[in-house]
Amino acid sequence: MTGISWDDVSFTLELLAQAVVSGILIGGVYALMSVGLGLIFGLMRVINFAQPDFMMLGMYAAFFVITAVGGMAFAGPVATPLMGAIVAAIAVGLLGWGIHRVLLSRVLSEKQGGQDAQVMMTLGISMLLQNGGRMLFGVDPLTIRTPLSSQAWSWDFLLFNQGKAMAFAAAIVLTIGLQLFMARTRTGKSMRAAADNPEAAVYMGVNVARVHRIGFGLGIAMTAAAGALIATWTPFQPYIGLDFLILMYASVVLGGLGSITGAFWGGMTIGLLQQVSTVFLPIQLQNMVVFVAFLLIVLMRPQGLFGRVSERI
Repeated sequence: MTGISWDDVSFTLELLAQAVVSGILIGGVYALMSVGLGLIFGLMRVINFAQPDFMMLGMYAAFFVITAVGGMAFAGPVATPLMGAIVAAIAVGLLGWGIHRVLLSRVLSEKQGGQDAQVMMTLGISMLLQNGGRMLFGVDPLTIRTPLSSQAWSWDFLLFNQGKAMAFAAAIVLTIGLQLFMARTRTGKSMRAAADNPEAAVYMGVNVARVHRIGFGLGIAMTAAAGALIATWTPFQPYIGLDFLILMYASVVLGGLGSITGAFWGGMTIGLLQQVSTVFLPIQLQNMVVFVAFLLIVLMRPQGLFGRVSERI
């Protein structure tokens, strides 16, 4: 009977270490994607099923912006994708602001329909964005071609994909920027007050409707930026949001509903679980591992891994 050799163990450990590196890099972008949803839920308690479709719009917006300026030659393979992500975040965030003002603001209170109306509204927006994207953009997969996605830095046996490392760094900077905005600015503090107690915030002079519009647009912008970064290594089409819907909500629930910090760490956890699972299981089962972990955590700690029972943004 042949036993397990040290070479086999060493090879598995190297694969595991590489999977952890890849999981951290991808998890950072998942975290940014989930932070946008966590902000919206924490601020307004809106279950936005259209969130991943706004991410899809961020992918297309970045693609067309980069194509319009002539591709990576415009500002180099590092600055050009970042510029595309920023423009996509602004454009799609403004669209989210407008959709909230025209549509969602009409169903936010219990008197206006409550949770059922919100769910139906966001599902309708999701279907509109998906099918509208199909008519405008077609169904052929696109990708933002950058040479960084096929290049890597090496450290001993570990490889750090340059495209994913750049996306990870951008996601961390944007997340920190959002946290500073929420903690240091008057608007951010107003958003936190409106999340904790909307009625008391009104008595303190906070325009809750305005704060909700800003928060919704900002949450959409964060997710759109994440989509633009993901598009540098993942082909996309109008229905790609369906691939990220469960992952996005699993990240937010894992981290703790209503917590931006929790959503960030939930996204990091999802990225790690996905990549590490491929060392031991077929790649087709990576999402199954995420769902199993999600169910176990919900059973053992309903408030989420990194949240508290009463935690808000």
